[in-house]
Amino acid sequence: MTIAQMMNEREKQNLSKFACLSANTKGRERYVEPCTLRTEFQRDRDRITHCKSFRRLMHKTQVFLCPEDDHYRTRLTHTLEVTQIARTIARALFLNEDLSEASALGHDLGHTPFGHAGESVLQECFSPDFTHYRQSLRVVEKLENDGKGLNLTYEVRDGIVNHTGENLASTLEGRIVKFADRIAYVNHDIDDAVRAKVLTYDDIPRELVKILGDTHSARINTMVESVIKASAGVNDILMEPEVYEATMALRSFLNERVYYNPVAKHEEKRAKDLLRKLYEYFVKHPEEMPPEYLLYESESIERCVCDYISGMTDRYAIHLFEELFVPKVWNVN
Repeated sequence: MTIAQMMNEREKQNLSKFACLSANTKGRERYVEPCTLRTEFQRDRDRITHCKSFRRLMHKTQVFLCPEDDHYRTRLTHTLEVTQIARTIARALFLNEDLSEASALGHDLGHTPFGHAGESVLQECFSPDFTHYRQSLRVVEKLENDGKGLNLTYEVRDGIVNHTGENLASTLEGRIVKFADRIAYVNHDIDDAVRAKVLTYDDIPRELVKILGDTHSARINTMVESVIKASAGVNDILMEPEVYEATMALRSFLNERVYYNPVAKHEEKRAKDLLRKLYEYFVKHPEEMPPEYLLYESESIERCVCDYISGMTDRYAIHLFEELFVPKVWNVN
């Protein structure tokens, strides 16, 4: 037996009857020889963490645009927090931890620069149907690896594209990512907002503190435990009603006090104007995009420009804008 085969056997013996076993994957779009060391979902995890889109997450906005303070969250730190929460829940429920981990690591690969501000610009300029989760799927299916994509398993791709909104992944491991994403951002966005002096911990409604806890770690612990308790022994991923209602109320509180707060969003208009300008420029000059985005023989120019813009980091977009539109100082030397 190879190491991978032994791990597949261990899954069969130890995981829940509701778990998605690595040996039962629906497979990849293109066949590849099985790895002797890793299960199929472990292999997907590694493909994601070694791809360029994953590395770029470190310089993409979470809530606060281009923060100078090193301790604000980025898309990368958010992704890592989501991944750890997803693994904790999957492990406790005896589900496939590797599948939850891979889906969580890939869930935001298609996120735009400047957070949801960038997403709204591409909805306006390219298509109302543009979403970061569909773009994440496009990244792993097409844009990475010189247009070949990462050739991930069906289950991981399904977990990536169905991690938000009303979407529902086909595996319990994929459904965990939706809860883990919400648990992570609701809590770390409070942390960042306090750091930015947008709110204080005392501003959090007392009735929510009573249910969820009065510290960052206590709230996460309450939410994670609630998902585990509500989901144990059932073929679904749930959260206890009281904790779920409090979590959604906390998210509404953040919508009102943080996500649309002028302090958090004071640069958003200029960020949107910057991205609109870049989009318009590259639609007129597509030949100036990097070669890996020049897919307009099979795709529209607008689609290729959308791919290029959505893949940018905050600082790359700012630098490119300066290169294209800010006059250079004349130097006679």
